[in-house]
Amino acid sequence: LEEYEPGETAESIRTLFSNLRGPLVDLVKRVQESGRRTPSEILERHYPAAGQEQLAREAAAAVGFDFSAGRLDRSVHPFCTGLGPGDTRLTTRYDERFFSDAFFGTLHETGHGLYDQGLPSEHFGAPLGDAVSPGIHESQSRLWENLVGRSRSFWTWFMPRLRATFPQALEGVTDDQWVAAINTVQPSLIRLESDEVTYNLHILLRFEIEEALLRGELSPKDLPEAWNGKMKEYLGVVPPDNAQGCLQDIHWSGGGIGYFPTYTLGNLYGAQLFEAARRDLGDLDDQIGRGDFAPLLAWLREKVHRHGKRYSPRDLVRRATGEEPTSEPLMRHLGRKTAEAYGV
Repeated sequence: LEEYEPGETAESIRTLFSNLRGPLVDLVKRVQESGRRTPSEILERHYPAAGQEQLAREAAAAVGFDFSAGRLDRSVHPFCTGLGPGDTRLTTRYDERFFSDAFFGTLHETGHGLYDQGLPSEHFGAPLGDAVSPGIHESQSRLWENLVGRSRSFWTWFMPRLRATFPQALEGVTDDQWVAAINTVQPSLIRLESDEVTYNLHILLRFEIEEALLRGELSPKDLPEAWNGKMKEYLGVVPPDNAQGCLQDIHWSGGGIGYFPTYTLGNLYGAQLFEAARRDLGDLDDQIGRGDFAPLLAWLREKVHRHGKRYSPRDLVRRATGEEPTSEPLMRHLGRKTAEAYGV
């Protein structure tokens, strides 16, 4: 864990996660008991890949990605990489029967790319020119993907472009229906396919199982049973086989012990940073609704990107937001979203 998130310990992560587990499980339960459903089938209509690619490029450029120093290509799985300053490469994948994969995957990788492009180029190769941690890196990708990209404000601005590009797929679809669809909460077996609300429960159960394995309280042969039990407890679903259960990730088999918490740390940090930016920048929703992302990007450049590894992840978040890392901003964000979509 220390290798990935300098300064973190199992105890510090356990404390953060313990404040998240109960409220998240309760929120998922209340959503399921609400009886409401979102029109998620809208996302499964026909969206030609060429149109998806055009919109993905437009969105990436609009939020600030510098295409003169980077590019966007296709791959089997989205990622962000590069050789250094002036070379930041994003990839995404296109599914013509599922809009979200490419668009939100591109915004996610764009968040990583913006961080890379914002690091001090004069310090390339030294700690001051490098990202501080995977958790902080993930905070940038999740912030642009979810806090910005799935917001009503973003689609107030971008919906006309979506309708112009896919008039048949969007026929009869209201703006409210679209925003509800892209914010659907539906427990799933696969972490990578999970929504913004349930995703962190996938991480929490992995962290808890990982700890039990390392303490010798859980034998590897009993892993499937423990996994399925926590999936049932937290998400109400049970994998039919290990491929959709405890063997779906490569982290443990590849030696990535202690890496899973960085994903949820990214969500926590991202929500806390966004809340602080909203406080500092005034009407951030109005800015996003006009397609003006420059103030938010400038804030992130000043508070996060320019510092490289100068501070530990926790210190960086504390300096940027004025508070110690906490789960409260994320829960407030998720609470607002589910209240709008599900009335809970």
